[in-house]
Amino acid sequence: MKVIALFSRINLKNYFMNWYLKVLKQYADFNGRARRKEYWMFTLFNMIFVYGIIIIAAATEIQALMFVYLIYLFGVLIPSFAVAVRRMHDVGKSGWYVLIPIYSFILAVTEGEAGDNEYGPDPKQVEDADLQKM
Repeated sequence: MKVIALFSRINLKNYFMNWYLKVLKQYADFNGRARRKEYWMFTLFNMIFVYGIIIIAAATEIQALMFVYLIYLFGVLIPSFAVAVRRMHDVGKSGWYVLIPIYSFILAVTEGEAGDNEYGPDPKQVEDADLQKM
């Protein structure tokens, strides 16, 4: 019963989608820091959209959907790099570390530095309530 009450207080669909939309609103913002949740929620929704378009295109054999797929990929290319750079900033590293494949993955799953660092304030200290307002 408590679980149902929790889910009714938080609109989970909008909560999770707001993390994706937050990255898109910061389209080419390479400054600041991004929490793990922000980075991985964006990555999750990005993968859902990409694979969804590919599956629908393959099932319906509509070639135009592959064009939609390419447009989407190019559309989220800059926000993907931007959120990855902000994620590197959260662990106290330069954004250039994104270019080192395995190490950047290790940094992406590492918890960010507590408190302020040279790239800005700790994003965990900012309330999640800001996302609920979007």
